[in-house]
Amino acid sequence: MATSKGPGYKLNNGIEMPGFGLGVFRSGPEETVAAVQSAVANGYRLIDTAAAYMNEQQVGEGIRASGVIREDIFVTTKVWITDYGYDQTLHAFDRSLRKLGLDYLDLYLTHWPVPSAFDDTVASYRAAMKLLAEGRVRAIGVCNFGSAHLRNLIEQTGHIPDVNQIEVHSFFIQSELREADEKLGIVTQAWSPIGGIKRDGEKAKASGKVHDPLSHPGVLQLATKYGKSPAQIILRWQIQLGTCPIPKSVRPERIAENIDIFDFALAADEFQAISALDTGERGGPDPERVSPQTFPLTIHD
Repeated sequence: MATSKGPGYKLNNGIEMPGFGLGVFRSGPEETVAAVQSAVANGYRLIDTAAAYMNEQQVGEGIRASGVIREDIFVTTKVWITDYGYDQTLHAFDRSLRKLGLDYLDLYLTHWPVPSAFDDTVASYRAAMKLLAEGRVRAIGVCNFGSAHLRNLIEQTGHIPDVNQIEVHSFFIQSELREADEKLGIVTQAWSPIGGIKRDGEKAKASGKVHDPLSHPGVLQLATKYGKSPAQIILRWQIQLGTCPIPKSVRPERIAENIDIFDFALAADEFQAISALDTGERGGPDPERVSPQTFPLTIHD
């Protein structure tokens, strides 16, 4: 199964995942239903949420209201770090499924590696492996894992994740990690794919320094050349980079715009010019430092 627009990816276990999706991080519950409906109407077939986003229920409502059959929509959610552990993750999965109103999930991800308590992370992943074996989820993976985290997880579980969802945008391209994913057959999924975290993230707010990939002169020049928006230029670059971008928006016109990137391609030198904007500086949290103590969020039943 592929999205009705753009490429799809065959995962390690043979199932197909659309190569472009809608992210709903920070989408308010009151906005999420309409955003999901709009996305599906515009050809999106992958919807990415998480327990910690507090909008799983609304994602499920949007899917049911879309008029597209469940089997044609690839649904992802994630277990939050305060629910890590084997039994806790099984409970968290049941809760997410209940909130979504679904009887199976397409992709279940562990949200952060939590190196300070990695045994709990491994236990959560083993629970996801059980869910996979039972057919309650079609694929499993991780978020924000570095190459060392991946090696450690694989050594302890004997299982290679299908997806690694990480921060990737033109100011932080993570070449080495993407290459490590590729060698293992792991699809790299890009969160904050147009660099919103560099504009709106906590680091940007704290420092007062806003670094916006969409306002870079080179990106603006390409947008003029191709008659596209700066966001479309960066998202097209993501596709040619080989990631699966999941841009977030709740505005119908922006949702439609974001996926309208499959009628042109960047030339090799243009692609390289955008890749050269890499600063090596992430906009989001450092995965080495994320723990239940830094983000003490409780997910309620």
